[in-house]
Amino acid sequence: MSILLTTLNARYTHASLGLRYLLANMGALQEQTHLQEFVIGAKATEIVERILSYSPKIVGFGIYIWNVEETTKVVAMLKRVAPHVAVVLGGPEVSHETNEQEIVKLADHVVTGWGEVTFPKLCGEILHGPKPLMKVHAGVQPPINDIKLPYSLYSDDDIKNRTLYVEASRGCPFKCEFCLSALDKTAWPFALDNFLAEMESLYQRGARLFKFVDRTFNLNIKTSLKIMQFFLDKLEANPDDPVYAHFELVPDHLPDALKEGISKFPPGALQFEIGIQSFNPAVQTLVSRRQDNQKAADNIRWLTTQSHAHMHVDLIAGLPGETVESFAEGFNKLWALEPHEIQFGILKRLRGTPIIRHTQEFGMVYDPYAPYTILANRDIDFATMQRLVRFARYWDLVANSGRFGHTLPVLLGDAPFQRFMAFADWLYANTDATHRIALERLVAMVARYLQTQGMDKADAEALLASDYAGAKPKAMETPAPKRQARRLAA
Repeated sequence: MSILLTTLNARYTHASLGLRYLLANMGALQEQTHLQEFVIGAKATEIVERILSYSPKIVGFGIYIWNVEETTKVVAMLKRVAPHVAVVLGGPEVSHETNEQEIVKLADHVVTGWGEVTFPKLCGEILHGPKPLMKVHAGVQPPINDIKLPYSLYSDDDIKNRTLYVEASRGCPFKCEFCLSALDKTAWPFALDNFLAEMESLYQRGARLFKFVDRTFNLNIKTSLKIMQFFLDKLEANPDDPVYAHFELVPDHLPDALKEGISKFPPGALQFEIGIQSFNPAVQTLVSRRQDNQKAADNIRWLTTQSHAHMHVDLIAGLPGETVESFAEGFNKLWALEPHEIQFGILKRLRGTPIIRHTQEFGMVYDPYAPYTILANRDIDFATMQRLVRFARYWDLVANSGRFGHTLPVLLGDAPFQRFMAFADWLYANTDATHRIALERLVAMVARYLQTQGMDKADAEALLASDYAGAKPKAMETPAPKRQARRLAA
């Protein structure tokens, strides 16, 4: 075995789609190539020991924002104990601002951008000559349908225990400046019949959980409908063995034909991730985000009231020009639309994204270490930004956990953002913690807080008891809890 493909995934349940694409496209070198994934948090010594157990001549690392720091330690150790092993880096984190990164200095070569053509070519040169002289190799982007699809490389263990990532298209036509997809020229669809044949093969092997990573699943409605029909056919044929599919939707593009298809899905079979990011038109203009806010709101309302899809909607705090007050207004507007989850994100400056052009004018200050989270800007000082960070963490614990279905509406009242911010400030002041808060303690703290707001102790404890006992108000019920829990855990 000459070549080892590896990465550090955020969780075991995540299976690297990028590495499998590389393996599928290794050509004559595929028989000499092995794939071995690790999980962040593992000891660097154990990872290096496992890597060297394969006696590789080349190790290709997938580098992402969530694993770059830990992978840097692994690469540094690997090059010390086995300097003869060629280390090749690839992935979005090293594809931009490449030469200034510590991990790049440690490595032998880097492939930026698309790797399916360039990585095998580079490996062939390392193994057989002529030896490559350049350190950084710009990835060649082939015609999309020249890329061999990787889905047969998901193992039976992957199918049984992990989220299967799939993509019917690659790229994005939109230019939102906080997103790496802003650098894409368009979206490139894979040949639909070939893609669906691969999905059929996965299904026949037992796959039931599919997460689409397409940035714009509903860009081409005819394609969207055909893909959804694939899953509807499976659900109709085997209602007792349902599939579960996750798609990312453009929020203001939901024509009637797509609504009709969505409405056919039963409970517990469909999840949508929708990026609102901001409801502030001035902020949207600043970051080159085109979005019809009224259409987006109407579509979210339709999805929550007229479909069984589980709704996961994103907002980003810290965007240039977004004040706490304008963010609060958007948050309250989104809460009123009643999505199942609001993902409260904090802006991150991904390498290569155009958001950097606002740094000086808006005083954007980012953490110099991954994941490069915004620390302060012209409109939100550091202390206030940290309050927002704690809000986001506590929101996950209380709201997105689904454990406080009866209590949350009482806690939020008619001013959701403002009241939850007050609760977050109080909770931090009384626990000095944002992580590792045991459920029992959290329940007790919520009860205490409600009492500070004037609720009778017995009433507060009774309200929490209804949630803690596992009951949920009817509006919060989610069918197929095992399948949903498996998806949300991923």
